[in-house]
Amino acid sequence: MRIDDFTVCATNYIEFLKEEGRYATAHVYKNALRSFTQFCGTPTVTFSQINRESLKQYAGYLLDNHLKLNTISTYMRMLRCIYNKGVELEQAKYIPHLFRDVYTGVDTRQKRALPVRELKTLLYKDPRSKSLQRTQAIACLLFQFCGMPFVDLAHLERGNLEDGLLKYNRIKTSTSMTVEVLDITIKAMHQLYGGSSLHLPGRPDYLFHILSGQYGRKEERGYIEYQSALRRFNNQLKRLAKRLHISSPVSSYTFRHSWATTAKHLGVPIEMISESLGHKSIKTTQIYLKGFELSEKTKVNRKNCMYVLNYGGKMSL
Repeated sequence: MRIDDFTVCATNYIEFLKEEGRYATAHVYKNALRSFTQFCGTPTVTFSQINRESLKQYAGYLLDNHLKLNTISTYMRMLRCIYNKGVELEQAKYIPHLFRDVYTGVDTRQKRALPVRELKTLLYKDPRSKSLQRTQAIACLLFQFCGMPFVDLAHLERGNLEDGLLKYNRIKTSTSMTVEVLDITIKAMHQLYGGSSLHLPGRPDYLFHILSGQYGRKEERGYIEYQSALRRFNNQLKRLAKRLHISSPVSSYTFRHSWATTAKHLGVPIEMISESLGHKSIKTTQIYLKGFELSEKTKVNRKNCMYVLNYGGKMSL
């Protein structure tokens, strides 16, 4: 292998992430590396193959393959991170603003929140299928637990539930969270309680029967099992939406975005929404929030204009 081999640098970093138990992050880097290698058409990639022109061509390649802007941004940021590591190791040449011409931001136009009418149907209309009822129960909990991410729900343990309160740390950020269990939530919880009271010593004692509890959180097999559960849930969710005649796209993210957007429409302060979601920054929350419809904006604009116009009595214009 050449000393300036980008592939070697990336592979080494992926292995480091796995050793740290950060399998999700390692998985994304692996996908980014595979994608860029396929684009280059070579078994391995060198740092010298990465320049402004090749990156712009790669961005076009990803668009042609119908990848969304946020996915493209993720891949570009992965490549940038590895390239910077190459610069630090003096294996790559420093090029100012190398990634300036490609997208590395967050596309806030990709809204995932459902209209309230569709959300109500998806959560509460009986799909008349035992398997889809279970999927619907998971969806209900994701929404009713303040837009909890699927990864956090799947990894909740029995010890996290005490006296009607869920106390846990978010998987992604380790943020400490407390959620009060609502009366309307009990039915969905009962549908998902683990079917076995057996608990393997030294293994997670999961609250819901989403993961088996055979593997530790930091084991690669545990990560693989979680990814399988997530794919299964998303596939079942699409079946549920089709059964209930929901036209909007749905995924595990739908309920988090929908919770935030619903709260916004009800006038909840963004600071409260941010804290309820467990975000460390309000900027992250703003990405989640779906914009108001034009008619709603017009209504507010008309109200504001009329308030000023009529303040203290009418005047001739």
